[in-house]
Amino acid sequence: MNNPIYPGITLNNHYRIVRELGHGGFGRTYLAEDAHRFNEPCVLKEFAPQVHGSYALQKSEELFEREAGVLYKLQHNQIPRFRELFRVSISDRGYLFLVQDYVPGQTYRFLLDARKRQGLRFIEAEINQLLLQILPVLEYIHSLGVLHRDISPDNLILRLSDGMPVLIDFGGVKQVAATVESLFAEANGTSGPATRIGKLGYAPVEQMQMGIVSPHSDLYALAATVLVLLTGKEPHQLLDSQTLNWNWRAECSLSPNLSQVLDKMLAQQPSQRYSSAREVMLALSGNPPLPPHLQPPQPAPDFGPTQPPDFSPIPMPAPAPKLPGTPVRAAIGNQQKMPAWKMVLFVVAVLSTMGGVGWLAGNSLLNLQSKVQKVPQPANPKQQQEDALQDRFVKLKIDDRFYNGYVNLVDETFYAKYPELGGRLLKEGQDDRQWRERWQKIGDELLDKLENLSSDARARLGSYDTTDIDRWKTEVNNLNLSSRALYDLADARFFYWFPQQPRDRNIIGLPIGQIWQAITADELEALQAGATVESVEFDRLSKSKRLTGNLKPGEGKAYIARLAQNQTLRVNLQAPRKSTLLSIYTPGRTKGARALLADAEGLSWSGLLDDAGYYEFVVVSQASEPIAYELNLTAE
Repeated sequence: MNNPIYPGITLNNHYRIVRELGHGGFGRTYLAEDAHRFNEPCVLKEFAPQVHGSYALQKSEELFEREAGVLYKLQHNQIPRFRELFRVSISDRGYLFLVQDYVPGQTYRFLLDARKRQGLRFIEAEINQLLLQILPVLEYIHSLGVLHRDISPDNLILRLSDGMPVLIDFGGVKQVAATVESLFAEANGTSGPATRIGKLGYAPVEQMQMGIVSPHSDLYALAATVLVLLTGKEPHQLLDSQTLNWNWRAECSLSPNLSQVLDKMLAQQPSQRYSSAREVMLALSGNPPLPPHLQPPQPAPDFGPTQPPDFSPIPMPAPAPKLPGTPVRAAIGNQQKMPAWKMVLFVVAVLSTMGGVGWLAGNSLLNLQSKVQKVPQPANPKQQQEDALQDRFVKLKIDDRFYNGYVNLVDETFYAKYPELGGRLLKEGQDDRQWRERWQKIGDELLDKLENLSSDARARLGSYDTTDIDRWKTEVNNLNLSSRALYDLADARFFYWFPQQPRDRNIIGLPIGQIWQAITADELEALQAGATVESVEFDRLSKSKRLTGNLKPGEGKAYIARLAQNQTLRVNLQAPRKSTLLSIYTPGRTKGARALLADAEGLSWSGLLDDAGYYEFVVVSQASEPIAYELNLTAE
């Protein structure tokens, strides 16, 4: 049977399906656009337990609503916000969907696979950072009596906007689906082994075999996850099938403290593991927790029964209040006005309840509608600011996926420029009017820079990832250039636009990294079009070549010359003092590729060549004004 849910269909007059993100045993997951929120992206999770009959469906929905009530409680910046649970009927079949915020970014599974293709893994410093960033999230959910049940590299996302890990795909709803199937199968006399939530190797034995879960079972799965990231091996490749001991030390070398922490998180006996995320954080910091007899008594959180829940329906709770966004977003966030037609219907409804005023309601409808259309609404500066920003995004054809990253970049620049604010929230009144105008100016200046990107590069902001970098390497190599030359040209423009950015900062995965990748995409197109690269051919009677050019701020030019081994090469660059950077790269055909010069302010080099092939010479401007240069090459 063909899936009746396809890209382009709108569900519940609300959510337009963009594409399928994945599917599992309990249904599919879709990326959708929320028509009620300016087509903001969101995630729809379909849950379709294999039960039949109206009574069975009703009871399964009651259980799903109960779990949705749990998700309502979770209000954390590193957990996708739960929006709603809704039902639709398509082709005489009922569907149940859970709606959550969409998190732009890549799963740690994707990031690990990308590194493995390059022969790389995660390093200890990254793992320490990941643990210290995700353990507070586990401490938070455990304090509310909620367990994740399914932690793995697939269920952790590195968020593009700020580089923070986000915990996704809680196992509670999937556990409900499994419970529903199990209970109704048993009622029909076809019961089989119960489905346990959790991934084999990641979840501890007691969870997979008996369904027993607790905070330390989540911590076990987190430790298994980080070992996979460190080694590039799956749990079954690290677990001794006979003893169930983890044998990871042959795959990576860690500090004694982290090794001890991971060993305790992965202990076979639950009583030997850490009992809380707080204990793990203290151990990582070198401050082990107090022994049990010295710890003050604390009420234990209620994690609910580990046995299948009953069918008693509970009312859906009211939506929890929204968390505030970044400091500036709290001041310029969406504030929707009541449309005129809603105001009219509201007044008519009130009048119609007053009795004896049927004619008045009709006349009031016409008069009020006329007045609403004619009387101008007072301007809302905050809304005007938001509308102006949205208008520029539309005009520049920048995808909404980059909106949060854009706001974070403006915040970062704004608070760095005005440290006296101390990062405080900007108010809506007159007191902070000038500060809001300064924030807007910084935002406009950033959009002015993005306007210089090609429309194709702008459209992909928010969606670049490491696969683009891998593809660009292949494409630039086809031009007899290395990725180093491409990056030099991209860096020239990037650091001209953002001189305050440190050159040694790893920006891939951050919003600012999205802009660097967009610049790199444009620079590759310029190289492929021959606009910024030139092949150097020496005349038969001459051993020298004089090359001239002009560069605007942030521009560069690459030259390729095929040279022989044991030739003597002399390079001299004539340009205004400190206006250029010069790089020379070897081909790496018979020797390892390396840089003879890298971003050098020095203007000359000479030496004996120990390799044959295409040598690369990259000249980039670091001046604030247009410059002329002359590059002289001599090969004897």
